[in-house]
Amino acid sequence: MPTLEWIGKEKVINHHQEVPFRVLDRQYSFDENGQHAEEKVNCAEGAREAALGRNGSENMIIHGDNLEALKALLPRYEGRVKCIYIDPPYNTGEEGWIYNDNVNDPKIKKWLGEVVGKEGEDLTRHDKWLCMMYPRLKILYKLLSDDGIIAVSINDNELFNLGAIMNEIFGSFNRLACAPFRSEPSGGKDKSALRTGHEYILFYTKGDTSNLSKEEKSTGELNLKDKWGSYRKGRELRKWGATSDRADRPNLWFAIATPSGELAYPYKNDGSEGYWRWGKENAGMMEILKDPEAAHWEYSPYDNGVTVNGKTHRWVPYEKIRDAKKSFGWNSWLDGYGTNADGTAVIKAIFGTKIFDTPKPLSLIEWIVSLYGEENALVLDSFAGSGTTAHAVLNMNKADGGNRKFILVEMEDYADSITAERVRRVIRGYGEGKNAVEGTGGSFSYYELGEPLLIGENLNEAVEPEKIREYIWFMETKTPYTPAAGENLYYLGKHNDTGYYFYYEPQRITVLDYDFLATVTEKAGGTVIYADRCSIDDGKLSQMGIVFKKIPRDISRL
Repeated sequence: MPTLEWIGKEKVINHHQEVPFRVLDRQYSFDENGQHAEEKVNCAEGAREAALGRNGSENMIIHGDNLEALKALLPRYEGRVKCIYIDPPYNTGEEGWIYNDNVNDPKIKKWLGEVVGKEGEDLTRHDKWLCMMYPRLKILYKLLSDDGIIAVSINDNELFNLGAIMNEIFGSFNRLACAPFRSEPSGGKDKSALRTGHEYILFYTKGDTSNLSKEEKSTGELNLKDKWGSYRKGRELRKWGATSDRADRPNLWFAIATPSGELAYPYKNDGSEGYWRWGKENAGMMEILKDPEAAHWEYSPYDNGVTVNGKTHRWVPYEKIRDAKKSFGWNSWLDGYGTNADGTAVIKAIFGTKIFDTPKPLSLIEWIVSLYGEENALVLDSFAGSGTTAHAVLNMNKADGGNRKFILVEMEDYADSITAERVRRVIRGYGEGKNAVEGTGGSFSYYELGEPLLIGENLNEAVEPEKIREYIWFMETKTPYTPAAGENLYYLGKHNDTGYYFYYEPQRITVLDYDFLATVTEKAGGTVIYADRCSIDDGKLSQMGIVFKKIPRDISRL
């Protein structure tokens, strides 16, 4: 596959790995009752939130460099974000964005602190933009779930460059569309012979498109009936297409009872093992597991000559569609989802004045978020601007009772005064009289980038131990951290039959010795113990199935 080359690429291609890992410091939380300090949650469901210094809401607004902020999100959210929307600088030459990443290389250093505008109008303007975007997209790729979607707004200035690096990072085969967005119906202010009153949105996935929504259009016909009424046959419940093997989503391989009492598994036509499009927690699947007749069933043969478990046929379930509509792929010509003028009108309604330039229309972002079809999706916007993405999520939750969550990152100093303030007003309501808009409800926590976890080769003792524990757990298991129950304060938990301990105390040397081993009571196939020192020889540790890791030497760098 062709790749794009530019000045500085070799220095930034892995720059996301060199950025320091910083913890997130919660400044305050906000809900319908106003701004408040931390509310500790004692119930089991809230233990994780309390331990991580949160208010029970997964909604976050983070002020700080978005490269460092994205990296700070990895331990909790790698592979969990379902929808990403970003509206980065378009690099028109009119903006005043600054390339300020701390890349230790002469080619890059000479750009640091330089405003990228018309005064620097040369070919390096595009190189600087690519150096800024590439490492951020690399981390966004890590954060996006396998079935998620990312949408990036852009205009003609960097469209082709953006497409090239998106192809490189996400894969050209995972590009869904380059969708024109009619942002200015009048054609814009451009005085050239060809005015561009449109922008573009590039849509990519990581391969699995099973949870992407489709436009519903009426068919006028429900030609089948069951005990609940009329319906039509929908899509097969088994995942089709690429990445449809059981190994791709092993948790979605399970049995469903059939009308005959047999058990059906998601076998493919060729007899190989696949997986269901829905998990057990999906509302539609829950109905089918409760009553097999909630699905449409057909007894179908495998491919010619194929036999599975002595059978040439198997039960195949399909959705039952009870409204007279059919799903179609969305039209990628985005005309009718509002304009930039509509976005400005919303800003004026909230703040009473035009406090932000060229905000995206609310209806457009609502549509983008709706493309991921689940109502509990986690949505991320790392170029948050005025906070339109959070506004869209809150609106949608109010409309359909969903539980979508948002994470916003904004680098500029207006992160609190504009971005968070807009969200505050949306939650509680804004406007007066006939122009009053009822609040959506909801909550969020506001964060600043805190201390780096590591200073040089040493742990930063200013970082609270619980946040270090979260980091260690993630680096070992690549799963989000939930504080373990039990009396051993140093026990992190068990993963894949391995127990993990982080024997660390600021300003004190910890030693893995027999006294400490006496506190290791959790049963596991193997044990990993972090400590400053170890007084037990390697042979004895091996006999006991224990791996010692020295703090800080053996702490992996994210």
